[in-house]
Amino acid sequence: MPISTSSFDHVRLTVTDIDRSRAFYDAVFGWPIAWECPADADEATRARYGFLFGGVIYQMGDALLGLRPVASDEFDEDRVGLDHLAFALATRSDLDSAAALLDELGIAHAGVKDLGPMYILEFRDPDNIALELVVRKQ
Repeated sequence: MPISTSSFDHVRLTVTDIDRSRAFYDAVFGWPIAWECPADADEATRARYGFLFGGVIYQMGDALLGLRPVASDEFDEDRVGLDHLAFALATRSDLDSAAALLDELGIAHAGVKDLGPMYILEFRDPDNIALELVVRKQ
């Protein structure tokens, strides 16, 4: 019998520079922080938060998205692993507003595309990780 799941619990992205990545994800998405090690943490607290590897985990609705700053190369969707990460939006106007925000932040994007069953907006994070915002048509 197959394993029955209902959604993703969390995704963690490996990044090169936590400060640069946090600035990007904070500006674009503004998610609240679920876990991070306090800057003034003692050794026992640092050990307890060791699973973060110096990164952060955001609360994204019912799911989590983490940033793990241990990478030494650049993202390539043509390697085995992650191709891209897509985030759902509710309406086409939300997608248009997102495109305007990316423009305001100086983040390059491919414009809103109509793929038939959905609209998408493609862009990349500071480590070149491919991201999409998606609105499914009803």
